[in-house]
Amino acid sequence: MTAKEKRGFSLVELVIVIVILGVIAAIAVPRISRGAKGADESAVRQNLAILRSAIEMYAAEHAGDFPGDTEADFTDKLLKYSKKDGSTHTSTTGGFIYGPYLRKQIPALPVGDKAGLNAVKVGNSGPVVDSEGDYGWIYNYTTGEIIANCDDNTESDPNTTYDQW
Repeated sequence: MTAKEKRGFSLVELVIVIVILGVIAAIAVPRISRGAKGADESAVRQNLAILRSAIEMYAAEHAGDFPGDTEADFTDKLLKYSKKDGSTHTSTTGGFIYGPYLRKQIPALPVGDKAGLNAVKVGNSGPVVDSEGDYGWIYNYTTGEIIANCDDNTESDPNTTYDQW
């Protein structure tokens, strides 16, 4: 064949290229999907670290008292300025020298069927996942413990659920 007669790819060449692309896709797609799941797990860990740090900092500055025994009180005490007695205000005027411990809002839960919710269920008994409520987090105001309101298994350890972190 001369160069003028050979203008396209043969069927064999096209099949080889398609097979190679299929092998690459078979390798890459599971890695990409695991990467997204890993990012969600990292986000849960980060959000829990932020919330736990804010709760501990509040307690350290308020004589060991944990913030809030209601959702509104918990949110106010972490997002506004406060006095030693726990009263809150939107500015530092009048002796409100502590806080805020979080910026703007409570972070949203990034995983599970409650993903995107940032409401906090506040109680004084041990944290238990609330499958009925629209809460992203569950907080115990007597112990300061906060957990994710999600009992889905984690990707990194299938025997562990997010609410156990």
